[in-house]
Amino acid sequence: MKRDQSQNSRLVYSSELGRICPDCGKSTAGCICRRKPAQTAGDGIVRVLRESKGRGGKTVTVITGVPLNDEALKALAGELKRRCGTGGTLKEGSIEIQGDHRELLVIELEKRGYRVKKAGG
Repeated sequence: MKRDQSQNSRLVYSSELGRICPDCGKSTAGCICRRKPAQTAGDGIVRVLRESKGRGGKTVTVITGVPLNDEALKALAGELKRRCGTGGTLKEGSIEIQGDHRELLVIELEKRGYRVKKAGG
């Protein structure tokens, strides 16, 4: 079903096309505006925070603000998951590591030359 863009539609997913870019209205694979995540143009500080809200009580360590492209960010996520000995994922420009590994990740990221700050509680 096609929607008219003039209706102020906020379509974000289509079973036909997958994820939809909110700016141009095309699938993310065919996005013409090449929208970048807001965190790539951050202040140069990598933030490491613990999050459990909306995750069924499970704790996740989230790393945001890493100034890398998608391929390098994916490689870094893999290395950090191996370092922590746990699973994780890469979502919308942020790395999510299962469990509370803030101390270890702050030390590891500082060794790699990033300015790191613990955020949240």
